[in-house]
Amino acid sequence: MTMASNDGTGSTPAVRDSELGGRVRDIQLNRSTILRAALEIVDRDGVDALSMRRLGEAVHRDPTMLYRHIPNKAELLDGIAETVLERLQVDTTAKDWAAQLRVVAGDFRALALAHPNVVPLLATRPLATPLGMRPLGTLRPLESVLTLLVSAGFTDIEALHIYRAFFGFLFGHVLNELQEVVERPEETDAVLRLGLHRLPIAEFPLLRGLASALASYDGAAELDRGLDILLAGLNSVLGRPALPVAWSHEA
Repeated sequence: MTMASNDGTGSTPAVRDSELGGRVRDIQLNRSTILRAALEIVDRDGVDALSMRRLGEAVHRDPTMLYRHIPNKAELLDGIAETVLERLQVDTTAKDWAAQLRVVAGDFRALALAHPNVVPLLATRPLATPLGMRPLGTLRPLESVLTLLVSAGFTDIEALHIYRAFFGFLFGHVLNELQEVVERPEETDAVLRLGLHRLPIAEFPLLRGLASALASYDGAAELDRGLDILLAGLNSVLGRPALPVAWSHEA
């Protein structure tokens, strides 16, 4: 790749921007540029493949230059999580809070499917970082959902309970969906497709009996069904009018 030279005016050499289809343009080396490159590495090869050396190669800089913008690996991992979560938008002015949470759930699932290697970071990095020390971008979905729910008439404590139940369900759903791996896609028999023939039939009769349902797993439909149960239950427990069950997909 051709590198732009410093002209003595303080400009920064060009950095490859793979999100622009591999074209080269002049971009200031900053936290955003580094995190974008780090996200691409994780998306492609996983978190374990990420190192400051490899990241330096990706942005065509000496790795020591990166520490001016991101001082350590922990902040780098937090920043990757922030980069993804910043794309999750919540309409805090929505009149129908349940409908808005369905939109958020769908968007969260789309982000998870687009960045499956980042999902473990989204689930674990908060556990390693005190709430007040987390990147602001990772906290904005929390603040926005709380704002949406309080505006809908819930107390702040009720809103927090809903947030925890909602995102607990979402993380569980996407982790479950991402592990639905088919062993033999060429097989027509569901037991063989999923590798369930390896399980002793006397010990796992129900699991093997569900082979067809497991093989036809529909992540979007499962998400809708789970939200029907979750939102109706929250509404009932917190004393709000019951929500109509609206199935978006065939059972």
